[in-house]
Amino acid sequence: MLSKRVDVAVVSSLAGRVSHPRLPEGIVRVGGFGGDAGLAAYLRDEAIDVVVDATHPYAARISQNAALACGSSAVPLIAFERQRWEMQAADRWHLVPDMRAAASMVDREGSRVFLTIGRQELGAFCGCEKAWFLVRAIDAPTSCMPPRMSLILNRGPYALEDELRLLRDFSINLVVTKNSGGAATRAKIEAARILRIPVVMIACPAKHTGITFTTISEVIDQVTQLTLDLP
Repeated sequence: MLSKRVDVAVVSSLAGRVSHPRLPEGIVRVGGFGGDAGLAAYLRDEAIDVVVDATHPYAARISQNAALACGSSAVPLIAFERQRWEMQAADRWHLVPDMRAAASMVDREGSRVFLTIGRQELGAFCGCEKAWFLVRAIDAPTSCMPPRMSLILNRGPYALEDELRLLRDFSINLVVTKNSGGAATRAKIEAARILRIPVVMIACPAKHTGITFTTISEVIDQVTQLTLDLP
């Protein structure tokens, strides 16, 4: 992709929330910037010409900071959002606005919940005393967790056969997830559809106010055009 090109220098910035992330090729920095002001200072100090916001669909704060920093620094911002999953005819989705609404919906006697939201927002479920949870995350959670639960630590991509086996082996009757889109974790949605398991789908926050692109090729085209226009 961009990191393989010789006509541009690509710096990838990671938040540092995963202990052993998959590192992209090229220059990589890890850690925050200190808000939009810190990011604006970084853009100026490093003479950044273009910013591509390809952050996680639910990482709204960094996207807001990127928009503010690029605006104050007059640096072009390209926003990428991967396409969300779309509900199919056989799906049994329940759409909720946030984590607390999801926790309220699933905390019922007899609920066996596959909770696959990452580790950062598990605190919303720590008061759920009636349901049992199977929690899957990349790293071990450090915040409050549900009192009745089992923890699985691994990372995608996940195969459909493995997700079907997981849901069956743990007698899961509810799935809680974010609509993050993409292929790496889509198999759990397909497995829930096949097994007719309801899915509590947590709404994605609005991240960008301008034009967004949903394919990597579109992003590369935009970067190419902007860099060709540079003096």
